[in-house]
Amino acid sequence: MSKSAFEVSYPESNASCVVFASPHSGREYPWSLLRTTVLDDLAIRTSEDAFVDQLFDCAPQFGATFLKAGAPRAFVDLNRSSDELDPALIEGVRRRGHNPRVASGLGVIPRVVANGRAIYRGKISLVEAKRRLDDYWHPYHNTLQGLLDEAVNHHGQAVLIDCHSMPHEAVQGIARSGAKRPEIVLGDRFGAAAAGDVVDRVEAAFASAGFVVTRNAPFAGAYVTQAYGRPTRGQHAVQVEIDRAIYMDESLIRPSEHFADVQRTLRGVIADIAQIGQERMPLAAE
Repeated sequence: MSKSAFEVSYPESNASCVVFASPHSGREYPWSLLRTTVLDDLAIRTSEDAFVDQLFDCAPQFGATFLKAGAPRAFVDLNRSSDELDPALIEGVRRRGHNPRVASGLGVIPRVVANGRAIYRGKISLVEAKRRLDDYWHPYHNTLQGLLDEAVNHHGQAVLIDCHSMPHEAVQGIARSGAKRPEIVLGDRFGAAAAGDVVDRVEAAFASAGFVVTRNAPFAGAYVTQAYGRPTRGQHAVQVEIDRAIYMDESLIRPSEHFADVQRTLRGVIADIAQIGQERMPLAAE
C-alpha cells in the first residue's frame, strides 16, 4: 500500500460517533501522473477540493476521527465506485450501459479535470488502472468502513461527514430571486443516506454559525453517501459542499484573506457536529 493512500487522525479519547473524511483534498501527485499528463501544475489541481483537509483537521480535538486522502482526485477518485471504469481512457475496458459520470470523463480514474480539460494525451493500461485501485481506492475505503464499524460498535451509531468543496459557479444560478446564494450544500440523497434528525443537527450547526445552507441542490451526494448511508443500520452519511469562493482564490488555488476566519468559524461547527449522538447516552444512576 502506498504511504500516500490516506492519513487518519485519531482523537485522544473516542468520544464521538462522528467520522469526518476528505476524499478529494489529496495533493500528493505521483510522478507516474505528472510525467504523463498534458496539463501544467496549476491546471491539474483544478479538480482538487483544495484545503478542505485544513478546514476540518481540528475534528480530533473534539473527539471525532478524521480521514483524509493523500492521492489527488485527478489520479483516482475516491468518491466513485471502483467499477466506474472509463473505456475512453482505459485500454481493454468494455462499455457497460450508460453512466453519465463515466461518459463525462469523471469515472474512478478521471479522464478530465475541471471544465472538461483532458488529463492525458492517450489511454492508460488496465494494469495501471487496477494498480491505482489496489494501492489507493481499496485501502481508503477499507479504512473508512472500519472507522464506521468501530463507531457503531462503540457508540451504537456512526455519522460520516463527507467533506468537499464546490466551484462558486455551481451555486451562482440556484438561488431564488433576492435570496442569498448557498455557501454550504448538504447532500443526504434526499433522505436516503441519513436520518432526518442527523441532517437537521448538521444543518443547524452550519446555520447557527452564520452560513447560508441548502440541501441536495445542486449536490445530493455521490458514491460515498450512497455506499455508506445506511440509516436503518445506524450508519448515516452526509455530504458537505463548501463554496470555494468564501475561503480561497479559485483561479490561483490559494487560500484567500478570508481563509483563517472561515477556518475559525468552522471550528465551532465541527465541535457542534461532533456532539451528535452524545445526548442519547444514558445518565448515570443517582
